[in-house]
Amino acid sequence: MYVYIFILVLALACAFLLKQGSTKSTAYLACWLAALALFVGFSDMLGGYDRYIYAELFDEVADVQRTGGDVKTAYIFELYPSEFGFSWLNVAISYITANRYIFILLLTIVIYALLFISFKRYVDNYPFALVLFMGLIFFFTFTYLRQLIGVGVGWLSIEYVYKKKFWKFLVVVLLATLIHNSAIILFPVYFFPVKQYPKRTVILLMVFCFIIGITGIPSSIFEIYGSVSEMEGRGQSYAENEVGFKVEYILEAFFFLYFIFRNYEKIPKTPARIVLLNMALSFCAVLLIFSRSLNGGRLGWYYLIGLISTLSFLVPNVKRITGQYLVLAVFSCFLYLRILLFAWGPLGTLYPYKSFFTNGVREGDWVHEKWEYDNGYDTNKFYR
Repeated sequence: MYVYIFILVLALACAFLLKQGSTKSTAYLACWLAALALFVGFSDMLGGYDRYIYAELFDEVADVQRTGGDVKTAYIFELYPSEFGFSWLNVAISYITANRYIFILLLTIVIYALLFISFKRYVDNYPFALVLFMGLIFFFTFTYLRQLIGVGVGWLSIEYVYKKKFWKFLVVVLLATLIHNSAIILFPVYFFPVKQYPKRTVILLMVFCFIIGITGIPSSIFEIYGSVSEMEGRGQSYAENEVGFKVEYILEAFFFLYFIFRNYEKIPKTPARIVLLNMALSFCAVLLIFSRSLNGGRLGWYYLIGLISTLSFLVPNVKRITGQYLVLAVFSCFLYLRILLFAWGPLGTLYPYKSFFTNGVREGDWVHEKWEYDNGYDTNKFYR
């Protein structure tokens, strides 16, 4: 657990103590994201069920490819018939390695490389943006690999929104959708008017989203379209175990809306800034709309770059330790620690941290006991 605390403290120290010139240092951003990618990618099946199922699917693809068979007979093509972009990514990686740990490492590097591109394009204050990133999405890069690749690809389409290049936007969104169908939620972004709406209009819209959300109708539509979960059956079992509101979605949405509204007039009226602002507002709207869905909030990830970009722009850069800066940093820490100490951590899916460079398994790892499909990896991580 302490290594995760160290990472968070280091990110906070950089955000508060680095000189002004470091806020837009590409080297700083690259070093941080590269280090996080290796930390996550080197971990030994941390994060729970999802790594195991992705690894098992990949192992079959690699076996078929190595024996000269038809890779399209692999189960992954049947499991994700409309998301064959991810299936063919598995095939491509199978030409590099047959080992599940290298496979997961390469997927993780792809995720963080995509994050680097979007952070470099749309973020102004890298240290503070990374603090927000740690609280909002960092832990999910351990496990939701397929969807986060879809998110990273989808974010590449944003520049085509404010540059009004529809066909390029469409191609990128469709590519993201072929990796994870949930990426289709990005499609309406192109048709949002590039304008800053009055606060009153936005507030009324958010109230409407909240009312729609509590009816449960969007969650029902969501289930018809297909669960955001990597495995539909698992998503259904989650839904059965969770009843009522996701209060944290509502509180999180209102918290971020408060900070956006407090600084609403400070946002420049440039097309890029307005598009990112509207995406930040859309992130909050998605949380409210899916307040009765356990997994629906993950749809908001496609709009998250707008929130990170907008908040990191609005945070005062001259007087670093201001009330708003401090409160947002504390809230991000709360989100981070909530997962570490109360959600995933106690379940044994995050700690003790172990890399795949040492053989054996973590003591008391129930996820391994339930989902391990190849005990050959237990004694030799590189036997394949």
